[in-house]
Amino acid sequence: MEIVTATVAPPLRPPSPSPRPPTIYSTLRLPSCLLHIRAQSSHSFSTLIKHKSQFYRPSLSTTCSLSDETTTSTTEVTVLDSSLALKKRAADISPELKGTSIFLVGMRSSMKTSLGKLLADSLRYYYFDSDSLVEEVASGASAAKSFKETDEKGFRESETEVLKQLSSMGRLVVCAGDGAVQSSTNLALLRHGISLWIDVPLDMVAQAMSEESDQLSGADSEELTELIATFEAMRGGYATADATISLQKVAVNLGYDALDSVTAEDMTLEVLKEIEKLTRLKKMLEEAARPF
Repeated sequence: MEIVTATVAPPLRPPSPSPRPPTIYSTLRLPSCLLHIRAQSSHSFSTLIKHKSQFYRPSLSTTCSLSDETTTSTTEVTVLDSSLALKKRAADISPELKGTSIFLVGMRSSMKTSLGKLLADSLRYYYFDSDSLVEEVASGASAAKSFKETDEKGFRESETEVLKQLSSMGRLVVCAGDGAVQSSTNLALLRHGISLWIDVPLDMVAQAMSEESDQLSGADSEELTELIATFEAMRGGYATADATISLQKVAVNLGYDALDSVTAEDMTLEVLKEIEKLTRLKKMLEEAARPF
């Protein structure tokens, strides 16, 4: 008896699509987390929240806990009260905010970063640091520094492209780097959302920098001079923000004797108050522009 072997043809596959021409997005290798949010931007917020854990940077409130067993109950109550006040204020303004993104400009500082994360957590927004994204695009901080030194024009184009992607989406809190205020193009991109200048005194910024670099003697005169020069160069761009939140003014308003008594919660609450004022003003202008 002859055995006949049948050959089964493989299932037909649809033809592969013709490769697309390279774009600036593929050239810059934008971080997958940013591309994912951009692809999902037309979906509802509830859909985005399902994927939040994949790329959402932990906020201050989720990463900091009172681990010291000797912490007094008074401190715990104060922290709880601050958190509840932030949540309540954020819930009050969210309907009028309508998912508008928020861009924080100003000298790089731990206060600005902590504030940004806390604000994002309060509003249930996504948090990004534009400098970190540019570094990720360039494959690391050292590579980004080298890129900036060897091809500053290309580096600035990278900053602009990252800002362009961020400004095209909603429900973001973005800590913007100094590149965001160094060109009219980037300043125009910030107009897609609400821009706020987080004004932290230079001596506090310098002190934080010296602590990060383990210089126990504090920032030397050369570094401080460079910091002042950077601030003066950026001041004009910072001043174009929709509102300014000054740490020094917050300290005065709260009756603090020392500037370092101001917490990220204090600053975030002040930011929410400013956002509320801006959204009310926008609503009034829109109503005034309606025909009778």
